[in-house]
Amino acid sequence: MNGFLRQILFLPPQQSTIAYDLDWLHYLVILTTMAGAVLVTLFGGYYVVRYRRRLPEPDRPNVDAGARPHFLYKLGALVILATLFLVFWIIGVGQYMRIRVAPADSMVVYVTAKKWMWKFAYPEGARAIGTLYVPTGRPVELVMTSRDVIHSFFVPSFRIKQDVLPGRYTTLWFQAIEPGSYQILCAEYCGTGHSTMRGEVVALDPSDYARWLGGAAPAGPDIEAPRYEEPALGNPGAASPRSPLVLARVGERVAAEHGCLRCHTLDGSPHIGPTWAGLYRSIVPLERGGDVVADEAYLTESIMDPAAKIHRGFQPVMPSYLGRLDAPETAAIVELIRDLRDVRPEPGALTPGGQGSGGGGR
Repeated sequence: MNGFLRQILFLPPQQSTIAYDLDWLHYLVILTTMAGAVLVTLFGGYYVVRYRRRLPEPDRPNVDAGARPHFLYKLGALVILATLFLVFWIIGVGQYMRIRVAPADSMVVYVTAKKWMWKFAYPEGARAIGTLYVPTGRPVELVMTSRDVIHSFFVPSFRIKQDVLPGRYTTLWFQAIEPGSYQILCAEYCGTGHSTMRGEVVALDPSDYARWLGGAAPAGPDIEAPRYEEPALGNPGAASPRSPLVLARVGERVAAEHGCLRCHTLDGSPHIGPTWAGLYRSIVPLERGGDVVADEAYLTESIMDPAAKIHRGFQPVMPSYLGRLDAPETAAIVELIRDLRDVRPEPGALTPGGQGSGGGGR
């Protein structure tokens, strides 16, 4: 049944772990809609024939007329429609939460969209243009931003699509089922070269992916795997708790060059601004009330618009880096903060006065 419905609806093969469930919701909505359309057509045809115009007849009283049967019919129709809506809503919300929240063991790939190409950066240092290499059998979380206008990352075979916005990060995740090459399209009109903004996801066996990540992948003009030297920083004691991820070291260099480390520390000690140690995914109390999770979107907003969500207890002295940092530099800083998520901050480094463990990006 699945194969038959997929073929008559012209859907590509289901090559991710969520594609099958999303397709069945698609089938359910379409079949229900078609069933409703058929019923309306049949009832309409019946009433056209049954109550067609005839020769005038003498009026006869309708002894069965009354409001109660009509009310019951309407109530029954309302209950059926409400039940269908509730079923669709429950299934849809469950699937939405599943595709929005990446599993904890996901590998991260940073995606930068620009007219008219896709760029991919891996925490281990590898880079690619137009081709996203991933291992099969492992969740992959995409942290995406745009350098110019709104784009949309769409992989039909995986049934995933997400708008990519300039100046902020959006996330998306998938897990490829089997090795192969799958088309990437831009699903948001982005200019005259929109139709040429294509790419591909190349899913590899874990062993083949490890070899590619180590530099043994087929060489080409789109692939590069640079290695950066550890930058000289004014905070030498911060090097010990970090893992040697290349992109995180680039983020450390960028943070040092742009003066971020004058206010933020990497070793968990208190300073002018909240420490970056243990900040990622912590709970940030806000000056105007409420709190927010320090995820990629919040960290990016904190860099580009520091006054939008001010951390409670810290002075709003951070300048905006909008236009001063490009998308790869911002991604490197976000990866550095992500890399420090397991470093335990000292009391007061994230929350003034040592209360709790929440933190902010200012």
